[in-house]
Amino acid sequence: VQLQASGGGLVQPGGSLRLSCAVSGNFFTLNDMGWYRQAPGNQRELTATITPLGNANYANSVKGRFTISRDNAKNTVNLQMDSLKPEDSAVYYCSAQIKRRWYDSVDAYWGQGTLVTVSS
Repeated sequence: VQLQASGGGLVQPGGSLRLSCAVSGNFFTLNDMGWYRQAPGNQRELTATITPLGNANYANSVKGRFTISRDNAKNTVNLQMDSLKPEDSAVYYCSAQIKRRWYDSVDAYWGQGTLVTVSS
């Protein structure tokens, strides 16, 4: 199983970016998916998560500005980031809770990270 993230880059404050993450490989179930971020010197923190039914959870710092979505048919999760602030600058990682085979436990899988820089 692999997670491939894309969509990071440099954007001015107030601008928008859209991150995408695709899950590939064989698995039994794809459960919650999400985005986490890690700024230099900080621990990785939850940004947003979404259940298979589309129930979303956001960090307080991004509520009202970020929107997470997923396409269960394509095994993808997206993060629309609007009204970006310099403090949103970080490496963003996608994550998925996956059961590889019916008898396996659910494990967390991570993408490689994509850099988002918000600066004028």
